[in-house]
Amino acid sequence: MIRKSVGLFSLSLMMLTVACKKESAADKITEADMKAIQTENAIAGKLAKVKFDKEVHDFGTIAEGAIVETEFMVTNIGDSDLIIFEAKGSCGCTVPQPPKEPIKPGDSAPIKVSFDSKGKPGEQEKSVTLKTNTVNGHEMFKIKANVTPAAK
Repeated sequence: MIRKSVGLFSLSLMMLTVACKKESAADKITEADMKAIQTENAIAGKLAKVKFDKEVHDFGTIAEGAIVETEFMVTNIGDSDLIIFEAKGSCGCTVPQPPKEPIKPGDSAPIKVSFDSKGKPGEQEKSVTLKTNTVNGHEMFKIKANVTPAAK
């Protein structure tokens, strides 16, 4: 009897632990959900619209191996909340950090971008693509740098 009770208690505890896994809002939004939201908003005539403070950031001349950062300010000039559900750099050396929460109409939020120039001598131009709930479904901006080769 005690053995069954301990077994049931252990099983219950394990189920409770698994059931209480914390999920973020981004984990719950799928691409199908995004398309449904876009379609619904398009029918209603309400769409998010993006405006960046700049389309390109030029770091100028930097030494190979330097890690540099900048910030792009994104403003929602549309009629519904702007959701950025994914941000990707064109290579692993470019890492964007978009806001996790929706951006309300009229509000702005920063997107931090870092660039690791290790192994990237010469002229560099990288892009960041955002998957969003705008009419296009994606937005893009770029970074540039002239990387001076490291001495060998």
